[in-house]
Amino acid sequence: MRSSSIKEGLERAPHRSLLFALGLGREDFSKPFIGIANSFTEIVPGHKHLGQLARAVKDGIRSAGGVPFEFNTIAICDGLAMNHEGMKYSLPSRELIADSIEVMAKAHAFDGLVFMPNCDKVVPGMLMACVRINLPSIFLSGGPMLAGKSGQDSVDLSSMFEAVGKVAAGAMSEEELAHLEEIACPGCGSCSGMFTANTMNCLTEALGMALPGNGTVPAVSGGRLRLAFEVGKRAVELVKEGLLPQDVITKESLENAFTVDMALGGSTNSVLHLKAVAAEAGIDFPLEKINDISKKTPTLCHLRPAGNYHVEDLDLAGGISALMAELGDLLHLDSPTVSGKSLGQVISGKHSLNFDVIRPVSNPYLSSGGIAILFGNLAPEGAVVKKSAVAPEVLCHEGPARVFDSEEEATRCIMNGGIKSGDVVVIRYEGPRGGPGMREMLTPTALLAGMGHDKDVALITDGRFSGATRGAAIGHVSPEAADKGPIACLKDNDIIKIDIPSCSLEVELSEAEITHRLSQLLPFSPKVQGGYLGRYLKQVSPSSSGAIFGVEK
Repeated sequence: MRSSSIKEGLERAPHRSLLFALGLGREDFSKPFIGIANSFTEIVPGHKHLGQLARAVKDGIRSAGGVPFEFNTIAICDGLAMNHEGMKYSLPSRELIADSIEVMAKAHAFDGLVFMPNCDKVVPGMLMACVRINLPSIFLSGGPMLAGKSGQDSVDLSSMFEAVGKVAAGAMSEEELAHLEEIACPGCGSCSGMFTANTMNCLTEALGMALPGNGTVPAVSGGRLRLAFEVGKRAVELVKEGLLPQDVITKESLENAFTVDMALGGSTNSVLHLKAVAAEAGIDFPLEKINDISKKTPTLCHLRPAGNYHVEDLDLAGGISALMAELGDLLHLDSPTVSGKSLGQVISGKHSLNFDVIRPVSNPYLSSGGIAILFGNLAPEGAVVKKSAVAPEVLCHEGPARVFDSEEEATRCIMNGGIKSGDVVVIRYEGPRGGPGMREMLTPTALLAGMGHDKDVALITDGRFSGATRGAAIGHVSPEAADKGPIACLKDNDIIKIDIPSCSLEVELSEAEITHRLSQLLPFSPKVQGGYLGRYLKQVSPSSSGAIFGVEK
């Protein structure tokens, strides 16, 4: 066992004395040491209950003959960080999470790891660390929040952001908004739609790094506690079996994850995060391949924000195992999983229990996947859109650009009624370097939706979007404006052509005009000089490669 380096031999007597100080007995030194990377924090609703789940994990570890050691890492609530300076820190926190777990795991010589994430950047940050460290590992998310109830309607955090637009448009009173505030998020868990957190927790099942139910069993249920106990037991067994993350996370399992993502109509952020996980695993996964997967994978679910179902409905319909069973041979069924079974064995005998929530391949919501990668002279290295959440009226859209150099500028204009039908809102200098931090644009997209513009206005950005975004919202435009990508040369009233079915994003400018305009731009001046963000923008790579750390600029 790896932990022998801190507990065996004459020269480890000082180390053993420190372990005795923790309350260990001499008999514990022969057992596997299991680290529990817990992202518990009291400021994030998705993480507030992780202490209770960690206790169940520890019970499972002890019951299987292991010794648990819990440690913590950070977690940011994207909803609380949205639309202010705090959102600049959300994506960059992913790299800190990965690094901090690497430091703890390497320094303390654990034999195996349990990863306990829940919200947006914590899941991919932990997946990156998991592959990098490559110790026997297993994931346990905190589970999804239940939807709120307003009369007969289900509501969620996305409802809140769109309600602000309704109030601004005079379609909802401030009293109604205040009532909605108190019921939209009824308790702990990751926000209840197929937003980024739940997307990534579901895809962890498809990757093979979590047991069935990880992505869908509600946070507040007894089932989540039972799953936590089983995860603890399985963590010890994985050490004995020697199954490693790099045995599980392969090119084939990444294809499985993207296939499930397409069928779910998951968050566009999954592209950014799975690309980053692939990079940690040393796997080349070009954006073009994602379109290939999308073309052959039908969209089988219509969950919030695209539809009206929530993750609790997906769980009752059989969860991710049932969805994967419906996909069948579209997946690599021989891929290994941390359950000790192949993916095919995990889903054997499973099927959808509600064909409105998980449709069969023969009757999909869409014949192709929920995400598309767009290319063209405005995004030579790609852009991402959640096409399953785009109204048919704007799948193909042509209109004049309304150009803004920050999210704040665009939000003020939208709130003041300055955007009209047919416009293409462009928000730039919000990319990984330009932001810095590649902020999510849920506020402007939700405002547009709340004002009724989700069917006649498009929005493109070199930043990114929340998984709760709906409408013709195209993000991750690469190269970004800070790197003198074509988005940097746009002017008001340039005509932008969007053709999502053809995966095309173009501006009506000649190559010569784009080159000329870019040559006239002043060098990019970073908005931040010091602190973590100052270091981050010098190291971060383009969004097209996952916004991972590369060579310092």
